[in-house]
Amino acid sequence: MDQGVFYDTLRQGLWVAVITSVPILSVALVAGLVVGLFQALTSIQEMTLTFVPKLGAIVIVYWMSMGFMTQTLVSFFQDTLVPLMIGG
Repeated sequence: MDQGVFYDTLRQGLWVAVITSVPILSVALVAGLVVGLFQALTSIQEMTLTFVPKLGAIVIVYWMSMGFMTQTLVSFFQDTLVPLMIGG
């Protein structure tokens, strides 16, 4: 395998990882900011208050974007990795 093909495939794989992780990471950031603001305004410093809403938001977004993530990963595998395995 040529180094250019290797690095191009690696770059595409990293981009797919970024694209599939953006929905979950963005909702975790927003939920963390909202809960942190709520805690600062109410002076409630409970550890589970930060964990449970963030986990619930992540699970909901993961469930909603599961089809998109699966389709993106399958497309990358079928369009990029399978031809490389068959051809090389």
